[in-house]
Amino acid sequence: MNTKRHRFFNVGISEADMVGVAAGLSSTGLIPFAHTFACFASRRAFDQFFLSANYAQQNVKLVGTDPGITSQMNGGTHMPFEDFGIMKMVPGLVVFEPSDTVSAYKLTQKAAEHKGSTYMRLRRKGTTVLYSDDQEFELGKGNVLLDGEDITIIAAGMVMVTASLKAAELLKKEGISAAVIDMHTIKPLDDELVLKYAKKTGAIVTCEDAQRVNGLGSSVSDYLSENRPTLVRRMGINDEFGEVGTLDYLQKRYKLTAEDIVRNVKETLILKER
Repeated sequence: MNTKRHRFFNVGISEADMVGVAAGLSSTGLIPFAHTFACFASRRAFDQFFLSANYAQQNVKLVGTDPGITSQMNGGTHMPFEDFGIMKMVPGLVVFEPSDTVSAYKLTQKAAEHKGSTYMRLRRKGTTVLYSDDQEFELGKGNVLLDGEDITIIAAGMVMVTASLKAAELLKKEGISAAVIDMHTIKPLDDELVLKYAKKTGAIVTCEDAQRVNGLGSSVSDYLSENRPTLVRRMGINDEFGEVGTLDYLQKRYKLTAEDIVRNVKETLILKER
């Protein structure tokens, strides 16, 4: 196990077995990263990941690629909108999604240092750079990309963080000051940061490339409902399956564009004023 070629194993089209192998490697003291498409990582191998990795208190880092609409031409069968919700339910599991190449690199390092299993949602094709190389990251702590006074946009992942920044620029032209938070870690949620901006702006729009049920928006809403009731509008997939298409088409199809965020922000601000 001391040469590079012995640090990579291809188990073939056998995702459940892959997770079992990873759990076995973890039991010997190694830190395995098990990687496959997010649809297979979350749905097909869930029982093995739940029991062999998490229940057994192993140190498996599961990576699911092509999440949400980023699977594009692979279509609905390979388009997981539900993986956030599935993985959030595993006790003690850290669930996160980088928003660019810098955060992907640094959060991968943080996952390796973390004692316990993690699930990383990762875009496979196409890159974005939002952060400088000296930016610090911590699992469980969101990053404020833009400050604002009127409303807070909390987003996760490359697709929605990028769209949120564009939406904030459009809103600024209309005199609306929107804060943008990259909430890369869905679990544990950065409760302190959520509470700070709930107090500051009094209204929040959450944005995720996943089902609105039991994802980022649900986590934010659950926390605030018990600690500081705040107006929250959740943007995401609204109880639908995926379909074949380009990323641009799918963002429009599922109403995940910057313009859709602008519309939701404006509607939320109307409710806030009431």
